[in-house]
Amino acid sequence: MNFRKAKISDFDSCMKLYENGREYMRLNGNVSQWVNGYPSDELVAQDIKEGGLYLCEDGEMPKAVFYLGFEHEPTYNLIYNGKWTNNRPYVVIHRIAVDNDSHRKGICSNCFDFALKEAKKRDILNIRIDTHKDNVPMQGTVLKYGFSYCGIIYIEDGSERLAYQFENLCSR
Repeated sequence: MNFRKAKISDFDSCMKLYENGREYMRLNGNVSQWVNGYPSDELVAQDIKEGGLYLCEDGEMPKAVFYLGFEHEPTYNLIYNGKWTNNRPYVVIHRIAVDNDSHRKGICSNCFDFALKEAKKRDILNIRIDTHKDNVPMQGTVLKYGFSYCGIIYIEDGSERLAYQFENLCSR
């Protein structure tokens, strides 16, 4: 797998992957997340422009898209019914979507490995991610990778998300 920052010329491929993500969620009982065209064209273009959107490719075929942020995530300031595993710096993964033909093939784990590698370059040993309570496939994926469930956060629109953190306590 190859990872690279998305370019504006990748916009259509990114949007196709996000459409695949919405479709996969609906087929797996998650009808509440990524509704009303989320993520929007504007948000995806902004993610590309700011350099936070990444593509995972097999050869030249895009297999996944995700946002990798090194900035503080304001919605993680307050966590309910739990706590973060630590308060050290972290990277955040948002809006991960996988090609329809690539589910259950380890693509998300490869994306997490890449995020961890990029974090280590900055001496950061934590990854945080959140997902909707109905996104059971993603919950299983993060737990299988080694993330710990930490509690509930609320995103900007007030909706609830399950929050997870991965601490790199060993060399991975």
